[in-house]
Amino acid sequence: MPIDPYILLLLGTVGLAALLPARGTGADVASGASTAAIAFLFFLYGARLSTREALDGLKHWRLHTTVLACTFVIFPLLGLAARGLVPVILTHPLYQGLLFLTLVPSTVQSSIAFTSIARGNVPAAICAGSFSSLAGIVITPLLAAALLGNSGGGFSADSLVKIMLQLLVPFLAGQVLRRWIGGFITRHKKILGYVDRASILLVVYTAFSEGMVQGIWHQVSAARLAGLLAVEAVVLAVMLTLTWYGGKALRFDREDRIAIQFAGSKKSLASGLPMASVLFGAHASLAVLPLMLFHQMQLMVCAVIAKRRARDPLPEVTGTAAAPTAASRTAVGTATRSG
Repeated sequence: MPIDPYILLLLGTVGLAALLPARGTGADVASGASTAAIAFLFFLYGARLSTREALDGLKHWRLHTTVLACTFVIFPLLGLAARGLVPVILTHPLYQGLLFLTLVPSTVQSSIAFTSIARGNVPAAICAGSFSSLAGIVITPLLAAALLGNSGGGFSADSLVKIMLQLLVPFLAGQVLRRWIGGFITRHKKILGYVDRASILLVVYTAFSEGMVQGIWHQVSAARLAGLLAVEAVVLAVMLTLTWYGGKALRFDREDRIAIQFAGSKKSLASGLPMASVLFGAHASLAVLPLMLFHQMQLMVCAVIAKRRARDPLPEVTGTAAAPTAASRTAVGTATRSG
């Protein structure tokens, strides 16, 4: 499977931060710009989310509850279980990043794209991803404060207030203004998508610059990175298995199980990176490394699974199952980049 081009841009940004980290006044400017970019990102997220679609999705509450449980209960439990791998396989900072990875919300765009290719319940995937992203603005910081504590970079009441001001307030502002700017957002969706990705690149550059200045990259070796990849592969395999067979045990039909599997097994790079920057500060570079690696891994594995599910024989075609089309296959290479 080809590597997501956006991952290459992220890695290039990391390389730039390693060679030319922001220092002094430049670091202050980059930090201020990063803060503004994060607030703007979540403003756009709020402006894009259709309140009517979200309310309509509440009718399928069992499916959404299942996805939320996978995202914010089962994933964190796996992250806590990985504590036993320190220090043999993971260093403590890498474990903190892995645990943070398990706390962030699910994706939206990639869940929709893969569900469409696999002929699953696309409306359910849309609502499940949206609910997860919205809930994550509140749940992720609270879980991080409870599970990571002061070791995560100084979690406190001030950190939670900062999260609310920098993430939740802009999101709510986007929701309030959606009535007037929703049309503009829709018409310029492609351009604003580039703004999204550029903002995240700025966040990554700022975080990794701070890490270089602090000298924390000397804590990571090739063997530790290989161990991290192996652990993440196990976590992803467990979640893909649980979401598929768990959906069967809960008596969801095939279309719903597909939506549960793709929405309940993935983590959002677009939401996680800004949150890590706010929560971890100078330690954000190591905190987001596991998330960046997991993002690419989940795209590659889920693309294979989605294509395989598309070839499964169907007893009948339901109104909510979307047949795989060239457009939906193309979505894997475009829409997932900000997911």
